[in-house]
Amino acid sequence: MWFFTHVWIIPALMALSFLLILFFGKKMPKKGAEIGIVFVGAAFVLALLTGGNWIAWSNDNPEGHGPAAEGAALANVDPSCSSVAAEAAAVGEGVEHVEGKTAASEPAAEEKGGHEEVATRPVVSCVNWFENGDQTISIGTLVDGQSVLLLIVVTLISLLVHVFSTDYVHGDRRYTHYFAFLSLFTASMLFFVLSENTLQMIVGWELVGVCSFALIGHWWEEKPNSDAALKAFLTNRVGDIGLLVGVIVLYFAAGKSFSILDLNILANEGGISHNLLLIGSLCLITAVMSKSGQFILHTWLPDAMAGPTPVSALIHAATMVVAGVYMVARLYPVFFEGLSISGSSVNALSMIGAITALFGAMLAFVQKDIKKVLAYSTVSQLGFMVTALGVGAWTAALFHLFTHAFFKACLFLGAGSLSHACHHSFNMVDDMGGLRKIMPKTFWTYLVATAALAGVFPLSGFWSKDEILAGTGSFPGTEGANGEYHVMLIMLLLAAFCTAAYMTRTIWYAFYGEYRGHGTPHESGPRITTPLIILASLGAIAGIVNLPAAFDFLPEGTQTRFEHYVEPVGLYFPAITHAGFNPVLALVSVAVGLAGIGLAYLYFFKNAFAGLHGLAERNKVAAFFKNILVNKYYFDWLYTTVIVGFVKGPLARAANWFSANVIDGLVNLVGKTAVGSGNWVYKNVDQKVVDGAVNGAGSSASGVGAMLRLTQTGRIQQYAALFFAAVAILAGVFVVVIG
Repeated sequence: MWFFTHVWIIPALMALSFLLILFFGKKMPKKGAEIGIVFVGAAFVLALLTGGNWIAWSNDNPEGHGPAAEGAALANVDPSCSSVAAEAAAVGEGVEHVEGKTAASEPAAEEKGGHEEVATRPVVSCVNWFENGDQTISIGTLVDGQSVLLLIVVTLISLLVHVFSTDYVHGDRRYTHYFAFLSLFTASMLFFVLSENTLQMIVGWELVGVCSFALIGHWWEEKPNSDAALKAFLTNRVGDIGLLVGVIVLYFAAGKSFSILDLNILANEGGISHNLLLIGSLCLITAVMSKSGQFILHTWLPDAMAGPTPVSALIHAATMVVAGVYMVARLYPVFFEGLSISGSSVNALSMIGAITALFGAMLAFVQKDIKKVLAYSTVSQLGFMVTALGVGAWTAALFHLFTHAFFKACLFLGAGSLSHACHHSFNMVDDMGGLRKIMPKTFWTYLVATAALAGVFPLSGFWSKDEILAGTGSFPGTEGANGEYHVMLIMLLLAAFCTAAYMTRTIWYAFYGEYRGHGTPHESGPRITTPLIILASLGAIAGIVNLPAAFDFLPEGTQTRFEHYVEPVGLYFPAITHAGFNPVLALVSVAVGLAGIGLAYLYFFKNAFAGLHGLAERNKVAAFFKNILVNKYYFDWLYTTVIVGFVKGPLARAANWFSANVIDGLVNLVGKTAVGSGNWVYKNVDQKVVDGAVNGAGSSASGVGAMLRLTQTGRIQQYAALFFAAVAILAGVFVVVIG
């Protein structure tokens, strides 16, 4: 339990690494790189130990501890973090609620999907963050299989990127700054995946965005780089509006609670109305579209290739771009109930994912830049993950996130190795070629990762992609899916075909034919090739962690291990079902991938379709469709020329005219009216009435004063004479009256 309750140390290590590199990096022998590597290495070791303890703890199922209530999956919750979850655990049958932040109890078995599974109960710890009126907001960690998985993946990829970068960016003008932000980026992503509540997730979400802005624009002196960083930052701000609105809606829907467990339990148990869940999920999907590069907010992601290649591997393999996928998986009851995923055939999440998977893959065919090809490949594969979540295949989505992290990081770093040898050019069409024999390590690792991405059996991509295809539930003979998503299956199969074809194209241009670049290329050094070998190996074998349950000929306990340890069980997760392994669908999937490879091989390697070469120059229809792809479906034109151009041009001029002629006219009219009114008041009221009254009062006072001055001379003789006269008159009055 120590690793679960002290898991905050892992992101804290990377935050400390950032500060140490920032303040002391330039004074270190390796300019701060050694600090980053040591700290991320320590974080990776702690992540592995946490994962090992999670597996051991989940496997601990003592005899006599039979199936328990769903509340058993919530017995390790601090009541100050999640009141709803703590209450559910306290009243659960056979569950002993233990007060405090580290409430440990024995794992309970639970019936789900026709077989007994160990409940992967979350361990939630928190402290008070701040107070708002009578409400206390907490900050803490939520540890379960999902967060442990991301801890291992993020720290491993980050460690390999750190090592790779020591050679790739050696001598860079901001070498220390680069490694500092790598550490902060890693810390931000780890903070995000461990978040205990949605408010904390927003903080991690924005920190990741800020760090990506700094890393994408690392070489900011060149305008395309700074433009790409700004584009990524601003596009993500569009989606962030949806994130903020969605979190606010769900906060009030959950009874003014940011707790992820509270929100998930209430959504799962019917404590929140369907309309509020629908509104909240649609708002959050907007955030997913921007952060995870889904159509139509995907345009920033290919442009982000302007940053250093190791940054591209880190951002597009296992960190920033999967943040949206992770958020949907973490708040899955909201989407599952809000979008009515179970028993359906279409919903917003699955449709957006399928469109992204297919149309993102098609854009990769017309790219000359090898990193741009991989960027659109990432867009497409993220579409696979989002589609999986949209059809109810939660485990398949996370499994593909896991395998994709390895082979896509290998491909990006492989592109960096190629660039390193070709004088920092990524133009595979004009500046590469014939590198297969010159760079054998880069070639073979790139080839293995490509085969994994294409879904070639038995590499990891085959297993995770097959689970997603089966999860659509629309292929004949597939049982156990949560719905029948026919359109999604067709679009994903087409995307799989395109993936295999465009990746074969990159191999032809980069490694075959004659070298078309400048200088003499050479194989990269061990600090570059060693991470490639590790990632290619993991990309090849990672699929064994979730072999289908149908493989009962294997030793007991070797099937569906990923599902067993990663997928949540209990009140805070919907009771989803799992599509069974369909051998016919698996064969179709492999055939589709091999068809893509085969046709591309015939076209590029054997020149079998010579008549198709230059077709766009001869045929108007072909030219029309090629122009659509070259111009990226005109989304950049729409955003930059139409929307931004309209705002900066006609709208700005119209606003200026309105301001000058209408608003200023009204202001001037009000001013003139005020001046005229003031003059009239001055002449008629102030001068004639007010001043007349004041002057009259003054004249009266002056007259009275003049009369008084006749008697008030200051001479005592005069006063005595007047007094004597007054006495004489008074005496006369008395004499007359008395007489």
